[in-house]
Formats: sequence, C-alpha cells, structure tokens
Amino acid sequence: MRTLDAKLIHPGTVLRDRVLPGLGLSVIQAARELCICRQTLHRILAGRAAITPDMAARLSRLSGVPARFWLDLQQAHDLAHAEANLTDMLPRIPAHALPPALMKELTTYAR
Repeated sequence: MRTLDAKLIHPGTVLRDRVLPGLGLSVIQAARELCICRQTLHRILAGRAAITPDMAARLSRLSGVPARFWLDLQQAHDLAHAEANLTDMLPRIPAHALPPALMKELTTYAR
C-alpha cells in the first residue's frame, strides 16, 4: 500500500482483507460476534457503509484495534473523497487567515 493511496482505502477493506483473516473469523461469525446483521457487515466490507462511532467501539472490542483507528481511517477516506469531488469548487472559496493565537487555541480542541 502506498502512502498516497492510504487515504482512499475504506476501513471496510482493511477489516475484510487484514483484520478478519488475522482473527480467523468468517463474515458470518464476525457479524454474529459484533451483534449486527450480516448485510450490515457486508456493506461495510464492500465500502458502501461507513464506520460509525458505534461500529468503531464494536470493532475495537472484537479486534483489540483502537476505536480511534477505525474512525480516523473513515474520516481520512471521507475527506479525501470530498476534496476530490470539490477540486473545481475549492479554489473559488477565499482563504482567510486566523490570528496565530486563535489558531493555536483551536488546535487544542482536537486533542
């Protein structure tokens, strides 16, 4: 996996290709253990459904992979696709700069 492509990878792909095989779980067994229907898990694995905070907590419990990992991967995927879809629009939006002190204060909220 190249670094550039990592943002485009849906977390369901990681779950399907790496985590479930690593745990030795079938889709049916994983869905049962996650207490979700098989179709829900199939939609996630196919990249047609997002990892929600609820699902991230379930996946964390199932796999030991932190919930934050799943949410960060989903957010990076969503943001990369949004930016790609907005390539014509974003340059038309004016860029303003906040004062450095306020910018520093705002970054503390994300911790």
